[in-house]
Amino acid sequence: MTKNAPRNQPLSGMVTPRFAGMSTFMRLPHVPIDEACDIDVALIGVPWDGGTTNRPGPRHGPRQMRDQSCMIREYHHALGISPFRLVNCADLGDAPVNPANLMDALERIGGYFEKVKAAGMVPLSAGGDHLVSLPILRALGADEPVGMVHFDAHGDTWDSYFGDNKFTHGTPFRRAIEEGILDPGRTVQIGIRGSLYGPEDKQWALDQGIRVMEIEECVDLGPDAVAAEARRVAGDGATYVSFDIDCLDPAFAPGTGTPEIGGFTSREAQMMVRGLRGLNIIGADVVEVSPPFDPGGGTALAGVTMMFELLCLIAERLADAR
Repeated sequence: MTKNAPRNQPLSGMVTPRFAGMSTFMRLPHVPIDEACDIDVALIGVPWDGGTTNRPGPRHGPRQMRDQSCMIREYHHALGISPFRLVNCADLGDAPVNPANLMDALERIGGYFEKVKAAGMVPLSAGGDHLVSLPILRALGADEPVGMVHFDAHGDTWDSYFGDNKFTHGTPFRRAIEEGILDPGRTVQIGIRGSLYGPEDKQWALDQGIRVMEIEECVDLGPDAVAAEARRVAGDGATYVSFDIDCLDPAFAPGTGTPEIGGFTSREAQMMVRGLRGLNIIGADVVEVSPPFDPGGGTALAGVTMMFELLCLIAERLADAR
């Protein structure tokens, strides 16, 4: 249920040109977390990539995504939703991070999202590498494990990297399941592909009961059937949506740390996310946008457009709960 009638509206491009004004997510007002008592959906940056194992840069993702989000208008042409008219939204700025200490960064991020949850806000976040999902899930799944719809080229359920390093952008969901904050039986991974170090890289997820939909199955089924399967797996319970931009083919999203060819088109991804309509989404993120590998901003535009798709679903669910 929304706290108050929506009052925060995006700055209109018909009033102030898109290239002018302060850069915030979707041109919304910036509201610090300590003043966000009446916010329903909090758009948050998590500018951190301390879990990256190869190509760095997602720490710069939130800033470029904010810049590109000036292209987002308020009405969704296909869903018929104006999310900013349904719920009160704001850009809360960035979660606190520590670029020099991985474990401290996870503590800082997790503590921030605990405050977001305690205030009754639904977080919609821009990463950052995929390890940022772990502290967010620690906050949202503290009371009971959540389900998850996970769009990605990679399962991110590996155990360790370079010896006993347990916390990288390839391990967040293994840690989340081990910690009891993510329900593997209500988790579906969509678009998995690419070479592996060995068959064991994907077997652990299957053994836990995760529904793994590799890209070949997704292509055979088509976007509508993939979304239907995701809704079946997630069910009616609290569900987190995590969208790694590398689920898109590098032709559509070259600015990412671990690109894999043979991925989704941006249109296919939009159709699948729209097909999640009605899910009980209690939080979401879009991660792994790396501006150094796409200075033109096309990858960031794709990422923030997916945030808008998710915002529409979240806003509609909250409004329906009134």
